[in-house]
Amino acid sequence: MTLTLLYVIYLIAITAEAMSGAIMGMRRGMDLFGISLLGTVTALGGGTARDVLLGHYPVGWIAHPEYLSFTIGAAIVTAFIARQMHHLRKLFLIVDGLGLVAFTVIGCDVAMGMEAHPSIVVLAGVITGIFGGLLRDILCNEVPMVLRRELYATVALFTGVLYVSLLWLGIDIQIASLAALVSGFLLRMLAIRFGWRLPQYDSENIRGLD
Repeated sequence: MTLTLLYVIYLIAITAEAMSGAIMGMRRGMDLFGISLLGTVTALGGGTARDVLLGHYPVGWIAHPEYLSFTIGAAIVTAFIARQMHHLRKLFLIVDGLGLVAFTVIGCDVAMGMEAHPSIVVLAGVITGIFGGLLRDILCNEVPMVLRRELYATVALFTGVLYVSLLWLGIDIQIASLAALVSGFLLRMLAIRFGWRLPQYDSENIRGLD
């Protein structure tokens, strides 16, 4: 049941992330190929980075090429309905939050399946959750959002630590998965609602060593 739920959320999440990458590509004046590439990198980049770092082969989208169909299709559809996308902003934030925590739990599961150390398990989850967006921002020549705004990587870290801790305490994996998903998602939604973020430093107030 939990695995099916995670899989459905994963498909929804990679579709939503592909659309978010496509939107940024359009804002940068990219052509349809660039939009499709950026959408795919955003959606699948986190899982790919995790698999490469862990030596987990074949990587996800090679083992399941249908993922490429989801992401490329979502990016192309976005290119044609872009004018209506602003009406879906709240829905995207919700789906993105679900995707973040689902990617994190799935990443942790992959690392645990390889019998990695608990700290590496959590790190694999965080990388899966945030790395696609980081690559998207780098390709668009921006400081990655994950490094400068909102509680995003922190939510992934919280979700991963909670999930691994619950399993370490002997909690059933289905209960642990659902608890981590719900808790991480609520934290993300509360952070958006109340504007929670880590301390941000103003470069104008930092004096260099001259």
